[in-house]
Formats: sequence, C-alpha cells, structure tokens
Amino acid sequence: MGGSFQFHCEQSPSTCREPSRHRGRQLLSLPYSPWRKPRVQVEFYVNENTFKERLKLFFIKNQRSSLRIRLFNFSLKLLTCLLYIVRVLLEDPALGIGCWGCPKHNYTFNGSSSEINWAPILWVERKMALWMTQVIVAIISFLETMLLIYLSYKGNIWEQIFRVSFILEMITTLPFIITVGDQSPRARCPSPQPPDRPPPQIFWPPLRNLFIPVFLNCWLAKHALENMINDFHRAILRTQSAMFNQVLILFCTLLCLVFTGTCGIQHLERAGENLSLLTSFYFCIVTFSTVGYGDVTPKIWPSQLLVVIMICVALVVLPLQFEELVYLWMERQKSGGNYSRHRAQTERHVVLCVSSLKVDLLMDFLNEFYAHPRLQDYYVVILCPTEMDIQVRRVLQIPLWSQRVIYLQGSALKDQDLMRAKMDNGEACFILSSRNEVDRTAADHQTILRAWAVKDFAPNCPLYVQILKPENKFHVKFADHVVCEEECKFAMLALNCICPATSTLITLLVHTSRGQEGQESPEQWQRMYGRCSGNEVYHIRMGDSKFFREYEGKSFTYAAFHAHKKYGVCLMGLKREEDESILLNPGPRHTLAASDTCFYINITKEEHSALTFAQAEKRPRGALAGRGLRPPVHRAIASVGTVAMDLQNTEFQPSQSGGGGGGGKLTLPTENGSGSRRPSIAPVLELADSSALLPCDLLSDQSEDEATPSEEEGLSVVEYVKGYPPNSPYIGSSPTLCHLLPVKAPFCCLRLDKGCKHNSHEDAKAYGFKNKLIIVSAETAGNGLYNFIVPLRAYYRSRKELNPIVLLLDNKPDHHFLEAICCFPMVYYMEGSVDNLDSLLQCGIIYADNLVVVDKESTMSAEEDYMADAKTIVNVQTMFRLFPSLSITTELTHPSNMRFMQFRAKDSYSLALSKLEKRERENGSNLAFMFRLPFAAGRVFSISMLDTLLYQSFVKDYMITITRLLLGLDTTPGSGYLCAMKIGEDDLWIRTYGRLFQKLCSSSAEIPVGIYRTECHVFSTSEPHELRAQSQISVNVEDGEDTREVKGPWHARAGTGTGSTHGRHAGGGDPAQHPLLRRKSLQWARRLSRRGPKHAGKAVATEWISQQRLSLFRRSERQELSELVKNRMKHLGLPTTGYEDVANLTASDVMNRVNLGYLQDEMNDHQNTFSYVLINPPPDTRLEPNDIVYLIRSDPLAHVAGSTQNPKSSCSNKLSSCNPETRDETQL
Repeated sequence: MGGSFQFHCEQSPSTCREPSRHRGRQLLSLPYSPWRKPRVQVEFYVNENTFKERLKLFFIKNQRSSLRIRLFNFSLKLLTCLLYIVRVLLEDPALGIGCWGCPKHNYTFNGSSSEINWAPILWVERKMALWMTQVIVAIISFLETMLLIYLSYKGNIWEQIFRVSFILEMITTLPFIITVGDQSPRARCPSPQPPDRPPPQIFWPPLRNLFIPVFLNCWLAKHALENMINDFHRAILRTQSAMFNQVLILFCTLLCLVFTGTCGIQHLERAGENLSLLTSFYFCIVTFSTVGYGDVTPKIWPSQLLVVIMICVALVVLPLQFEELVYLWMERQKSGGNYSRHRAQTERHVVLCVSSLKVDLLMDFLNEFYAHPRLQDYYVVILCPTEMDIQVRRVLQIPLWSQRVIYLQGSALKDQDLMRAKMDNGEACFILSSRNEVDRTAADHQTILRAWAVKDFAPNCPLYVQILKPENKFHVKFADHVVCEEECKFAMLALNCICPATSTLITLLVHTSRGQEGQESPEQWQRMYGRCSGNEVYHIRMGDSKFFREYEGKSFTYAAFHAHKKYGVCLMGLKREEDESILLNPGPRHTLAASDTCFYINITKEEHSALTFAQAEKRPRGALAGRGLRPPVHRAIASVGTVAMDLQNTEFQPSQSGGGGGGGKLTLPTENGSGSRRPSIAPVLELADSSALLPCDLLSDQSEDEATPSEEEGLSVVEYVKGYPPNSPYIGSSPTLCHLLPVKAPFCCLRLDKGCKHNSHEDAKAYGFKNKLIIVSAETAGNGLYNFIVPLRAYYRSRKELNPIVLLLDNKPDHHFLEAICCFPMVYYMEGSVDNLDSLLQCGIIYADNLVVVDKESTMSAEEDYMADAKTIVNVQTMFRLFPSLSITTELTHPSNMRFMQFRAKDSYSLALSKLEKRERENGSNLAFMFRLPFAAGRVFSISMLDTLLYQSFVKDYMITITRLLLGLDTTPGSGYLCAMKIGEDDLWIRTYGRLFQKLCSSSAEIPVGIYRTECHVFSTSEPHELRAQSQISVNVEDGEDTREVKGPWHARAGTGTGSTHGRHAGGGDPAQHPLLRRKSLQWARRLSRRGPKHAGKAVATEWISQQRLSLFRRSERQELSELVKNRMKHLGLPTTGYEDVANLTASDVMNRVNLGYLQDEMNDHQNTFSYVLINPPPDTRLEPNDIVYLIRSDPLAHVAGSTQNPKSSCSNKLSSCNPETRDETQL
C-alpha cells in the first residue's frame, strides 16, 4: 500500500550499537534454539497513523467513504441551487429593493433611457429563514473545501487556489459568511457614524440582501457527480462504461448551460422588463436550439452580453463534448458494447469465438443454427478480437439478425471480455479456427488457448471446438464436442475414390434442410435431388416411436426393412441404454428393445410428422394389368407443416424396356430365353436364422485367397497380415484393423521414382500394379494424410481390391510420417507438384483412375477474397484436358468457387443451373450450391461445408460420432461401415429401390441409405429439336472411323461404379459388353435417321452443321496435347504405351468418363452428363442401369465371432460382394 515500517529492537544497547554487518554475522553464528523468541517487531503503515493521513484515507483514498463524501457534497450543491430557485419565486420586486435594514425603493424600467439602474441587480430580498439556511450550507461547503485543499496539498498552493472549482466555491460561499455580523439597528443601515464610535465589523449585516450567483453551484454539482460515478465504479470493482460517462457529461453540460443562462438572464432583466424564471427558461431553450422566435429578447446590455457569452461557451464546449461522444460511439460500434447481465439471466444465448470473422462463416453459422425450430429464441454473441468487417456489419444490420446477434470486439483470453459476453451464463461456446491462416499450427495453438481460457472462466459452459491439425486434438479432449478438420477431410476424400460422391452424401446429411430446394424446377432430377437432400439423421427412443415401436423384439434388419417399406424412413443405427456406443447396422442378430435409441434418416423427425394410412382403390386384377399400374400398396404420407409428401408418387417413371413386366405382379426376367426364372426375393426374418443368413467371413476367406496366389501373380506376391498399425503419427487416432505388411518396408522402398538396393523400379509401370493408382497431391505430408490411407487399407476390404496409393508431395516427408506409413502395403510417395507435367507423369498418372488434389496451406489466403483457389482451379482444368479419362477430386477453400470447375462460358445448361442457384439463394436456402454439377457428382469439395457438423451437434449431439463412423475414422465393435455396390443390367429385375432394400436385408443384412445416379442430359434447352437432330446426324457422319465406337454409349443412360477403376474395367473394352447401352444407342440412332430436316429451318440447319464441322477441328488441339504428353514421357524415359489419345478412347473409357460425371466438351459442346445423390429415396423409386447404391454393411468381425459354419460353404451361398474379385460390389 506504499506505507513505511519501523523496527523495534529489544536487544541490549551494546548489541544494537554494533555495525549491522557484524551483528548479522553474529546472528548467523549463534546456535539455533527453539525457545529463542524474535527480538525485532515490525510495524507497517506507521505513516497512516497520523491525523492527516487518517483524514486523507477517509476523504480521498478509501473508495467507499470517499463516495459518501462526494454524494454529500453533490447533495449540498443541489440544495443551494434549489434554495436559489425558492428565493426567486418568493421575491416580489414590487415591494421595493434595497440592502438589509435599509429603506426600500421601487424601480421601473424606462426603455427610452440608456441608463441602467443597478440597484435591482445588486440587491435582492431574502427571508430570514432562507438566509440562515444558505449561510449554514455555505459554511459547511467552505470548511469542506478548505479541508480538501489541505489534504490534497502537494507543495504548490497556487495550483490549488487557481482551480476553477475553488474559485467557484469562494464566489458562492464567502459572501454569505461575510453577511454574518451584528444584529443591532446601527449595523443595519450604512449611515455616517460619529468619530468616537468604533469602526464597523468585518462581517457586515447589510450585505445579507446582496445578490450572490448561487446558481453557479450547478457546475460544482456536475463536477461532484462525475467524481461520484468514478468512485462508485471503483467501489463496486467494475469497469465503467465510457459511453455512459460521456453521455452523462454531455447531458449535465447542457443542463448547466441552460440553468446558468436561465438564472443569469432572469436576474439581469430585473433592471429591464423583469422576466419570470419560466420566461427566461423559454428564451434559453429557443436560443440554444437555434430557433429564435424573437418574442422574448433581452433589453439591457448586461443581459445581452450574458447571452453572447453563453452562446460562445456553448459553441466551444458542446462540439468538444459531441466529438468525444461520437468517437466513443464509433469505438463502441467497433467493440460491440456489452451483453447485459439481466439479458443473460432472462434469455438464452450462445457465444461464438473466432479469430477473424468473414461473412461466409457468419452466414453458414446463422443459417444452420437458426434452422432448428427450438433455437429461434436463442441469441448469438460473437466474440472476435478484430474490428467488424464492412460486409459483416452490413449483414448484422438486417432486421432478421440485428435483434438476435450481438458483436463484441474482444479476446477470449481476457476475463473482462468473457464477462462482457456473459460466458458463464451461456448455453454453449463455439470456438472456430481460422483455416485461412498460412500457419495452421499457430491457428490451432490460438484455438487451444481460447478453449483453455473459456474452460477456466466458465467450467460449466459446454464447449464445441473446431481444430485443424489432428496432432493438436488431444489438447482439447476435455471439450464436449471436437471436430478435427483434416481427419474428416482426408477420410472423406479417400472414400470418394471407392464410394463416389461420399463428400456430397455427408455434406447433405449434416445440412439442415426441409427438402424444398429445386421443387419449382421443370426438370425431374432436380426436383428429386432437392427433395431427397432434405433427409437428415434423427433419433428417438424406440419405446416412444410410432415408426419402430411395433418392432420391439424383432431383428434390426427386419425393423429397418419394414420401417422403410411402411413409412419411408431408413433405420441406420441404434444405441443401447446401458452402452454409450452408437452402432451402425448392428446386424440381424441384434434384437431391438424398448429402451434402445434409434437413429434414422428421414425428411423430418417423427415428432413433426403426421401419419396417414390410405388404401389404394380396389380394382380388378385385369384392369391393373391392362393399364400397367402398380398393385395396391400401403403408403405413408409424411406431413411437414403444410407440405405433404406422398412417398408413392415421387418415384421415377417406369421404363417400358423388356424384362420389367408391366403387369400387376412382379415379372422376373429370364436368362437366355430358356424360361428359367431367377430366385425370388426372400422375406426378411423377424429373428436371425443362422441357417438362412450366411455372412461373409472376410478373415478366413481372404487369407485362403492370399495363400494361393494365381498364376498371373506368380511367386512375387507378398503376404499381407491384418492388424493394428504399430505407429500412429499423432496422439488420439482411433485404432483401426488394417491390411499390413508382415515386415515394415524400408524408407528407401517408399520412394516411387527412385530405385534402391531392395528394388530397381523407378516408375509406376515397372511395378506392374494389378489395380489402378490413387494419386494424392498435397503440399506437405501432414498427420492428417494418415487418415487418407487407413480407410483404403481397412480390414473389410479384400486384398485384390486394394489400389496402390501414391503421395505427390511438394515437400519431402519427415521420418516420423514415413515411420507411420511404412507398414501399409502399396503406399509410396514422390516429391513433385501437381502443376508440373513431369511430376505427374513420373508418379504414374496415366495408370491412375483417381487423382485427389488437396488444398495447399500456402494458397489458402489471398489478398483478394475468393482468389485463393485460382491456381488450383486452373491446374485441375489443365489436367482434365491432358488426361480426360482421369477422375479428379478437388478440394477448394471457398465453396462458391466450385462454379468454375469444368467451366464453359457458352454452355446454356450451366447458365440455367447458375440461375437456379441464385433463385434458391434468394429463397433462403442453405444449400444453394447443391445444384452445381461438380458438387452433385462429388468431384469438388470444401472443408467449410463440414462446419455445419459442429453447429448441428448443438441440437444433435450424436452427429459427430455417426459421421466419424461413416467415414471410418472410428471403429466400434459391432458397428458397420459405409460401402457401395453397383447395379448391373442383370440386377434390373429387382426394379425398385424398396425391393432392393428387401433383397439386401434378407440376403446379406445390408442397409441401403441412398443412390448415386448418373444421367445424360442431351442438348441444350434453347435449341430447336430439329436442329439438334440434324447436328447429331452430321456428327455421326463426319466423325470418321476413329470415333464410331465412341458415339453409341455416350447417349445412353449410365452410372458410376464403386470407383473409377470399376467403371472402367467392369465392362471390358468391347462395346458388346454393354448390350443395354448399345441397344439404346441403336434405337436412338434409328429414330434420328427417320427424321429429315424441315425446309423452313434449312438455312439455320446448314449454319448449325457448319458449326459442328468446325468443332471437329478441335481434335487437332487434342492431338497436340497428346503429342506434348508423349514427348515429355520420352524425355523422361517413360514408356508411352500406357498413354491413350482421346481420339482412340475405347467405349469403356468413354463410359468411365461419362460415369464420373464430367462434361463432354471435347466431343460435343451440347451434351452434359451429370451425377447426383439421392439420400433415402422412396421405396418405389425405379432402379437405373449403373446406379451406385450406398450401403451400411454390418461388421464382419461380429459375424465371424457368432458364426460356426465352414468358411467355404458360407461363401458359396452369400452375395458376390464378398468375392475379392468384385471390389466391394454386390452383384445380385
């Protein structure tokens, strides 16, 4: 506290007189005695024991006592102003004016005379009681002022005397003290006194009626009020609001100016027109407001001079006050002010902590957060250390958000800012990382500190943390929910290579939508795609569910099939009451209990659905067969608000091709015209039957296949083992059973383009891989890249299904990363860049089917917004032109840039989709970008799309767990995994998605969750139909021999395989292996050949044909690109036999490219092939050739543990999906 202290020595005088250094040495040399008492007594703060210090502590230093003193002083000043007003109201100038005890005289104002009578200005009339009260108040104020001057004296007395407050105190108090004197009659009148009389006293009583400007005490009251507020905030230990103080100062200044002018003009005009106090107040208000009616004006020059002085003071003081107020207002707008404690206790709010806030991040959060009905009454408090962006400010001024979003500029590491945000009263705190930072590790460190600070300040507030790097995840494991960006990103990109459009599937599942997108579109696929995008994951207790309550005691697959058939909901998983683990498709051996929590996919949750069961009209069987109608079925009408969805009428129109059977009963196709029928679909059993359900024993089956290599593989095949990776690159990774090498590969063998003493291979061709490569282009070998490898090497994938993985890295990986990946088979790396053609050729891009381009950290930030993806987009477009048959999956920083992927300026269909996106955005859709063809096909992905996963977990705390299970990041015993199967031509006898559901549930206990469909959109909508026919005829005639085999399959409906490898090689290279496509293309050609050009449009048709001929010259550009690639391969010493020119593509290559969802701009500028995802389509949705069906397959280890059958006999009756040759495809 700044006080001093004294020593009291109790030793002998001789000891005390010794020098201190000898005395210290003596004390150190004395033996220690436990009974020896200390002989030095220390007294602290002895200077505060004096009378002056005690007074100073009471009047100035102590906040509470000082506050009381200032409050008393403020009350005295207000009392003096009130007494002045009382004196003015009680005085009557008509009774006469004069000094106390003197004769009174009446004075009248003469407007024609320039002389001023000063007596009414100098003398006033005071009552005795009023005078005594004013004198007492003046004496108290004077003594208090002198005491404060004495206590605050610091050596310069003139500084204290010339203070404005001291001068005003002397003016308003000393004259009253002087008036205290003798009450004798001789002292009342100032008449001449005899010379023998004593002189008059110093305190002269006649001055009692002297005018004293007591109204100036208002300025002293203003000063006392300011000090009182400061002491008040110090006493309650809270930071005062500068804005409140400035507003108070401005208000007090205006009040004091008006009060001073009113009282001064009223008193001076006593010598004029004798204005009343109310008239003077009216004049001041009119004057200060610059209105100036002119009905009341001062008549004498003293009052006029006062008006001039007051206006000058107002012109000087008020602008300064307003400037300070405006500055504080602007600063408050930047900082955001405070969230009051009263609001925090009466309202519910969440806090969003970010390092920098962009408008895209803000809108994603607000749209997803307020999409839930029960969150409409919540408030969002944003805590950001940076100033509010202009675009963010513009958004927050919208009435929809201005009343519900509060922006506070501050840091989460400061308790004052956390207190401003009322973090301890918040319902949740979302802490997001800045992904656009160049140093993502530093961004994670800032996120970790924010999470620690919030947990320290408000330990009971739920935390939702977003982390970038997986190695930093364990620092925030105390948080309630954590989403690691790189873990999810790489796992999703890996699944995209084997389950197409997994990124689109997951993105649509974690976005909140009501399925209203695209419903006004004229195209069927957009309406169906938009409707199915409204499916989300919900949960309900089985005993409380109308959907699943009737299946208590039944098997999981039985309940899943019948719930989908009856209600259109997809039961995907559950959670036992006694177990916290969520199980996806636990299999038919799992019996449902009333206490289980069911997780299902539906457009809306069960609580918001109204179920109506309706019977179809009963008609004769012949009538149904003759009209080709469906048999009567139960249908569930799910009502969402005022919108009702008829699950039966949203199916695709059935095709009239052979094999379907258009009657009222299911007609099964025949094989080779022999009349033999395929086996019908078995019913789904209520309880698991071990004799009927023969699971796939992956462990024993594959081990047997691996032990007996084929003749093509020879003796060089390396045995693989199944186990857990021995070295995890970071703490917190979930252990996953994988295919591993028996012995770790040396680091030198991991380099693809350089030989070593163990092998001499220097290119991908020399390795002789049986499967196509998967190439990943990344800047650095981060720990998140480990999660790209694990899903592709999981134990449930057969050995012959494994694709070689090549990591194309800009920077050399460190030994820590190589130690983690050296145990996986067929994983290699190479130093190079995706924008270097030599690097792409050396890593074997011509032998690859999938290329994954990961967003680089160094390019995530740019000076101009949305320009961070410019280099990536251009590089991908170049690779698409050089290697057209390659499947490229690209990660972008900004989702809005996906419109530039495969950009074509003159494509009318793309322009129509752009208009559709704008219209959906205007309608308030959260998924306006979903109709972009690259996103719908799963060819572009942005990690910011997964931000909604963290936001949605506030309402659905299970979404992060389910997403990690679907991506393969977590493996729970007994839980299934996501895979895909391809619908072939031989499987079309199943006809509908609901029958496929039954087939999968009854045979392999698999739960389908959606369809990946590819369609051909032939011709743009703006062209005449006749011209389109002519253009196609001209192309067929003019193309020549090298393109004949290409044209047929293009215009047929096609679908994608489980991966690009499957689509390219499943059908072989001969077009005859696609009989359905060839048949459709021939029928299409015959229809076109019968049509002739209309004479009315002959000139336009001729022009159109010439344009098509000019398009053929583009082949020279493709040939030039082909020559460029071949020359670079020759220069690098690589064999050119693997590279195929676009002109020599086989039918299977073209079909592969069609299946991948790319736009065929090289061959036909007016043909679009697009793919899209249908999540949980209605049961009567027609299956199309080459559809990809997403499945949740049950855990093979759980089946193996419960099965005692012979592995060979088991695999003889199971679906062909267990055969390693089919690469995760299920041929029915």
